[in-house]
Amino acid sequence: MQRGTLFGVGVGPGDPELLTFKAVRVLSDADVIFAASSTKNDYSTALGIARPHMKPDAQIVQLGFPMTREGGELRRAWEKNAQKVDEVLASGRNAAFLTLGDPLTYSTFGYLLRTLLDMAPDTRIETVPGITSYQAAAAKVGAPLCESGENLVVIPGVCSPEELEQALDSADNAVIMKTYRNFSAIRDTLEQLRLAEDTVLVSRLGMEGESVLMDIKDAPVKPHYFSLAIVKKNRGTIPGRDCESGNTE
Repeated sequence: MQRGTLFGVGVGPGDPELLTFKAVRVLSDADVIFAASSTKNDYSTALGIARPHMKPDAQIVQLGFPMTREGGELRRAWEKNAQKVDEVLASGRNAAFLTLGDPLTYSTFGYLLRTLLDMAPDTRIETVPGITSYQAAAAKVGAPLCESGENLVVIPGVCSPEELEQALDSADNAVIMKTYRNFSAIRDTLEQLRLAEDTVLVSRLGMEGESVLMDIKDAPVKPHYFSLAIVKKNRGTIPGRDCESGNTE
């Protein structure tokens, strides 16, 4: 029996209309849909976004991943989940693994891809790119991410204040992902570098409860899990910055 193909599908940041034509086609054809979730619950945001585009009889398989940075526990989770995927593909069925944003940008798919190929090197895998949260956020606020000779640095929110300052020092513009983890330290660093007024915080983009804060001083101590910051370091104010601070719809 010919093995099936695994598709890593980016479903975008939240709006079900922000999927590519190819993503919609793959989802409408896939026999099995793999959705990642925390081992503490079985909810998948990516599955909610993709569901309108899936065929009604598609089998849904939840893959639990622990919210930890402990190497051994993570490795065991990757191997266990890769085995589940391999069993489906060995049966000849095609499957799609859902990821928020893009499958190869801060995504669980990259780890699964490597683990699966180590386990079964002949596995056919195709990646369907998706719109990232920071691309959609820039479109929401009308802020070009980079122009002419400018560079753009994408920074994980888990980095230390020293690492954040170093990254911002070499950047014309920056995106800080997952700001919920160390938001107080991130905000303090931006204020010390006099970049707070050139930063916009976007949360739950394309989802219920979407929030755009044009002044991060108005942000809660711990923003929502789906939050990111755009820093327009060398371009002065962000478009719309002069409007009243607060949430925009």
